[in-house]
Amino acid sequence: MSEPAAAPSAKAQGAFNPRVVLVLLLFGFAAFLATLYFIGTGNTGRDVNDGGGHVSGSGLNGYAALADYLEAEGHEVTRSRSQGALDDYGLLVLTPTHYVDGEELGQIIENRRFMGPTLIIMPKWHAARIPAGLPGAGEAKDGWVVLQGASAADLDIGLPVLDDLDAKVEFEESKDGATVSKPSGPLQTWRSNGRAGKLPSNKALQTISSGGVVSLVRDSKNQTLAGYVDDGYYSSLIDMAERPEPEDDDFDYSQYPVIIVAEPDLLNNWGFSNRANAELAHELIDAAMNYDDGPIIFDMTLNGLGTSKNLLTLAFSPPFLAATICLIIALIAIGWRAFRRFGPPVHEGRQIAFGKSQLVENSAGFIRRAKRLHLVGAPYASLMSGRIAEALGLRSADDISLVEDALAKRAPDAPSYSENVRKLREARDPGEMLRSAQALKSIERMLER
Repeated sequence: MSEPAAAPSAKAQGAFNPRVVLVLLLFGFAAFLATLYFIGTGNTGRDVNDGGGHVSGSGLNGYAALADYLEAEGHEVTRSRSQGALDDYGLLVLTPTHYVDGEELGQIIENRRFMGPTLIIMPKWHAARIPAGLPGAGEAKDGWVVLQGASAADLDIGLPVLDDLDAKVEFEESKDGATVSKPSGPLQTWRSNGRAGKLPSNKALQTISSGGVVSLVRDSKNQTLAGYVDDGYYSSLIDMAERPEPEDDDFDYSQYPVIIVAEPDLLNNWGFSNRANAELAHELIDAAMNYDDGPIIFDMTLNGLGTSKNLLTLAFSPPFLAATICLIIALIAIGWRAFRRFGPPVHEGRQIAFGKSQLVENSAGFIRRAKRLHLVGAPYASLMSGRIAEALGLRSADDISLVEDALAKRAPDAPSYSENVRKLREARDPGEMLRSAQALKSIERMLER
């Protein structure tokens, strides 16, 4: 005969290890929350470092270095992909492309005149990602680009004071009049408020001319590389422009300035290879903000990187973020309670009980549905009287005084027998019937001891 199989141990009872199940549940829950968060914030996998001339671009024409530099200087910098941020308080930095809608750009500026200053960096370079077959392309980092040429931006901003705004790009030319493809002479220079520096290239230089723009940065030919719209009193910009205080005091002091940077190489990553350019960028930003320590918002919607808000976005944004965190904590607590329940699961009984129990339950349910509960009191009182008389050794329970005397000898602490029998026979209220019935039942238990 074969030996009987050993009984399974307590640990072997479960199909899965509880710790493994807990780790799987926590990992799945964290992955689910991360998915919701990234969908809510708009980070769905699209690469924003796409070689464009915007704040997330790390190529020559991008402005990632400018944003990082301002953050290192202690400024609050936001890289915004939401059109709602266009109306937020603070300095708004716009980096439009060559193909931006001038009316849309003008409307954004007009809407912000009483919300905060606006800095526009005009586009110049046409860039593309480094082709795979180009020498040294294997060493290129994400976002690096090759500059394929430059052209003036045709930005019809739509402000009345800038009706004569004209942007042009000057190319370095050789003696025979042909445009050179490589730097052939000294780099272009700039000067501003006692400062001076060099641009990273002499291939192309973009300038603006307008009677409505006050020059802040000039080139060697006294052409405007950056300036502000002359439609108000802006003390910090007047000082930077080395301009005398205006005699006319008829200004709207509540509106904020608009600064136009025609030459992007002053502020882009390529320009930041020169320390003097970085210092100029900081001074220009401070003057635009009137030396206030306010937030700086870099817009990315004009570069085609905007995202629209949805319910998940709102869930992970103030003031709804607090409610979302509370909900997550509640879900974790409920999950932990479910995982660490106390004791084994409760065994469910049969839906239909066996024999007498089911008969009694059915009878009681029938009496309740028929609303004849008051008819049960007298029969139950007679039943209990007979059982108590039998426990006392009496032949009959008809003589109540005889039962009371015998009960006083056997169980002197027992409730009043006659009083409870009478109440049970006369009771009409379910609560009163139950109390009297329990008293008679307690008398019977005392006699059975």
